[in-house]
Amino acid sequence: MKGIVLAGGSGTRLYPLTKFTSKQLLSVYDKPLIYYPLSTLMLGGITDIALISTPVDIPKYKELLGNGENWGLTLTYFTQEKSRGIAEAFIICKDFIGNNHVSMILGDNIFYGNMRLTEVFGGFNGGALVFAYPVQDPQRYGVIELDSNGNAVGIDEKPKEPKSKYAVTGLYIYDSKAVEYAENLTPSDRGELEITDLNMEYLERGELKVNLLSRGIAWIDAGTVASLQQAGSFVQSIEDRQFYKIGCPEEIALRMGFIDLNRFASILSGIPDCEYRDYLTEIYKEFND
Repeated sequence: MKGIVLAGGSGTRLYPLTKFTSKQLLSVYDKPLIYYPLSTLMLGGITDIALISTPVDIPKYKELLGNGENWGLTLTYFTQEKSRGIAEAFIICKDFIGNNHVSMILGDNIFYGNMRLTEVFGGFNGGALVFAYPVQDPQRYGVIELDSNGNAVGIDEKPKEPKSKYAVTGLYIYDSKAVEYAENLTPSDRGELEITDLNMEYLERGELKVNLLSRGIAWIDAGTVASLQQAGSFVQSIEDRQFYKIGCPEEIALRMGFIDLNRFASILSGIPDCEYRDYLTEIYKEFND
């Protein structure tokens, strides 16, 4: 399975923070926001990942992430000239996807908890799968309607009277038909190829499944000033109370077997003295004992 991180857009809701930089390069406590969605794909065992952003911001991501080799990844960069909707990602990455299944995550989405992603990704055999999360204010989101057996029967975008409490999150899995379906979508009134319309295409074909995220899983859409602040406070709260960090690609790469301890040591030697290096040093000691 391949992965896509969609980190485009102008981030207008975060202005003036995003006047000179991409939203996903802003900090969430001790790491850039982009580390968190990238780590989610890595935890699912995905190593071949495309990153989509604007022409202005692509060089910044390349400087931060490189080609992914240090983390055992293959990172490919794609440009989205202007925001034409989330579903356009599949058209942009058409050749990258090929005949493969693909998981896409929005670059401002943070997940925490044991989502068993290696099992979910490994068990995916076609169609589409969305991850749904119970929220207190579903009218703010795309809401998935379920029947008595937990099967999807409808999706409503920001409904005034939601038919469930489950919001569709910014993590998705599709088979390669997503490219064809996206190419045939009609732009919405705002001129965008909507991800909800793509999901509805799968639903109408009886090919949409839902993974209901349970208690113990946290999901944050860090696309506003308030939610970005909440995300930083959440990460700090967890990391202040436990030894392990959230969204640390170097550690994940080592634990997932993407890199060996020698490569990890080489990465460590290139990091300046800081708290992040201190943490990775402790991880190195854990594996080297």
